[in-house]
Amino acid sequence: MSWTASSDLGDAHVFITGGTGFVGQAIVERLLSSHPATTISLLIRTKGSTTADDRLRTLLRKPVFGPWRERVGEEEVERAVRERLRVIEGDLANVPPLPADLDVVIHSASTVSFDPPIDQAFETNLGGAIALYTALAESGGDPHVVHVSTAYVGGLRKGIVPEGRLKHEVDWRAELTAARDARVRVEMASRQPETLRTFMNDARAVHGKEGPQAVATAAETGRVEWVRERLVDYGRSRAQSLGWTDVYTLTKSFAERAAEELWRDAGHRLSVVRPAIIESALRHPYPGWIDGFKVADPLVLAYARGNLTQFPALPDTVLDVIPVDYVVNVILAVAANPAAADAEVDSAYYHVSSGARNPLPIHRMFTNMNEFFTATPLPHESDGHIEVPYWTFPGTRKVDRVLHNQEIWNARLERALERLPSTERTRVHVKKALKRKDDLENLRTFVELYRAYVQTEIIFDDRNTRALHNALPAELRDDIGFDVTAIDWEDYLQKVHFPSITALTRAFALRPAASERVAKAFPKRSDVLAVFDFEGTVVDSNIVEQYLWVRSAGFRKAAWPGEVASLLTSLPGYLKAEHRDRGEFIRAFLRRYSGMPAKRLEKVVSGGYRETLLRHTMPSAIARIQEHRAAGHRTVLVTGSIGILASPLAALFDDVVAGSMHERDGILTGYLAQPPLVDEARAAWLRRYAETHGMDLSKSYGYGDSHSDLVWLQLVGNPTAINPDTNLSREALRRRWSIHNWKRGTRGASALPQFAKGTGE
Repeated sequence: MSWTASSDLGDAHVFITGGTGFVGQAIVERLLSSHPATTISLLIRTKGSTTADDRLRTLLRKPVFGPWRERVGEEEVERAVRERLRVIEGDLANVPPLPADLDVVIHSASTVSFDPPIDQAFETNLGGAIALYTALAESGGDPHVVHVSTAYVGGLRKGIVPEGRLKHEVDWRAELTAARDARVRVEMASRQPETLRTFMNDARAVHGKEGPQAVATAAETGRVEWVRERLVDYGRSRAQSLGWTDVYTLTKSFAERAAEELWRDAGHRLSVVRPAIIESALRHPYPGWIDGFKVADPLVLAYARGNLTQFPALPDTVLDVIPVDYVVNVILAVAANPAAADAEVDSAYYHVSSGARNPLPIHRMFTNMNEFFTATPLPHESDGHIEVPYWTFPGTRKVDRVLHNQEIWNARLERALERLPSTERTRVHVKKALKRKDDLENLRTFVELYRAYVQTEIIFDDRNTRALHNALPAELRDDIGFDVTAIDWEDYLQKVHFPSITALTRAFALRPAASERVAKAFPKRSDVLAVFDFEGTVVDSNIVEQYLWVRSAGFRKAAWPGEVASLLTSLPGYLKAEHRDRGEFIRAFLRRYSGMPAKRLEKVVSGGYRETLLRHTMPSAIARIQEHRAAGHRTVLVTGSIGILASPLAALFDDVVAGSMHERDGILTGYLAQPPLVDEARAAWLRRYAETHGMDLSKSYGYGDSHSDLVWLQLVGNPTAINPDTNLSREALRRRWSIHNWKRGTRGASALPQFAKGTGE
């Protein structure tokens, strides 16, 4: 028996949750552009200092509303804001009282992640649904609710999935209680002494040279991440133990059950729309419209970037993709045509999917990706274009084995690089290892996240949806219909969807790395600091070499072999101290000056030591210091060692900040007069120095070479790593700091400016 569906919502008052999300935006736009008599209420929360009303106006400036704004003009847009759009301030965690005159409710809000922590997934998807239906019941109204779910709520299964009410006996209330309690249990476990010691040991191994606060911060960061990972694993494991792919689909299925029990079973009208994988628009509001990357897009872009050399997908698995405008058309058609009171319950469920009548197998999706990104490849970050791989679909076990072996190999390479001297060649390898690590982590994430979706054998029946489309007025079906057989996948993917998502990436793909940016002249300012570390940054020496220069100038030849032997014997202990804590190493090593007359040290420094130090001063450092001084910046040299060893370069700087050695009767005791100015102590000094001198750290510059410099370098707005050690190099690359390879000293004082010669005055 044929029937004619309504195509208009008339003057209905429509309430939308999730109106700022991807699908929600498209629903609002379609109501504004195609249903001009409707009134639209949106649940929008404040965000920081931005009010809900301001967020609405920001929403209306997004690209999805562009064609509508252009067609109706700004005056009509303002009229719509005044007369048609209403903001209900709040969110699903705190639903305010709702109007009693609502005709239609479209519940489209949900988490956008497949794999969130279990408590977050339950609170957003299930807790939000409970709060909504409770508020609707308390309002006293009787709207028709269109509950937007997902086609994958049926869980792990094979074969055809009919449109209809889910059949499972899982107690969703008990699961909600357990999920809420999970965070408490995991948080308690994370605070047990044995667990905390693990976080501390891991943090100390990586951040020990930055100082105790850096270690504590890293340990707490590690604890928080451990809690998050445990809760994510908790959600994934619980979902799979109950027969669902992930916690997202599990909680969406429970939300459906809550809607049925709290709304339909209470005598109200409920329709459930279950979209498959929603991607960019086919036609409306314009071909290719999308708001950020969606479910399949990270996978597509990872392939385009050459990161997915293989993937554990079954080539004949159907990737059930549906354009977002089809989803919106179904939602609004369902909203305008609620099931009759005497209709079968299952008639109120609608799959919005393509797999049953216009399937897109994985191998066909791959062919389209390969053809498109071969013809229009993404630009390579260094030069040329990225060559995409060719998948042979070797199977899950082989891909997992190869991935595991690559992860082990790269981890070993990283550990080996940490032990090598920091050279330009080493830093190139560090950069490659970091990129490979990121690629492998992304691949691991994709494998775990998408495994169920690219190996599924589910086909979603869409009889109810097809019948609704066929019941629409024939002359309107091209505009508001949703016939999936009309989708030409090659045309949609290669001319609509892939161009739309790659357009979002090209600006970033061409952005140069921080270390490759062209240096600009420094702005002339008097409130800017230029802070330089001494050893390894301004001079290509360290305190061990400086000690040898001092001793070689003040020793009898007969005593020299004994001193060298003593130094070599102590070297392992010094290296261990340096690895643990820079300050500990400086204290230990400077003890070797014990017993030296202070006057003799001064004489040695002003003589042969000075000439040696000048020969080891880096010309690039001299040039950079001069540039800062020419710009009016205050230049400061900082060393954790004693100031007399840096005194030959004092004339280059406005200030030299260093330690001094304790004396007794003119003899050096080997003890520092104050703690060495390194890591966190240097950061504390820098804050106070900037405050005292009225300097703007956000505009200031810092130059360092060691991982121990990280904690103070991150305080300035323009940090630069100079010939960095492996750990600092890794952090600088990760943070996109500038990295420079300054050449070693010219071994000749002629390379230095005149004022650094002679007396240094």
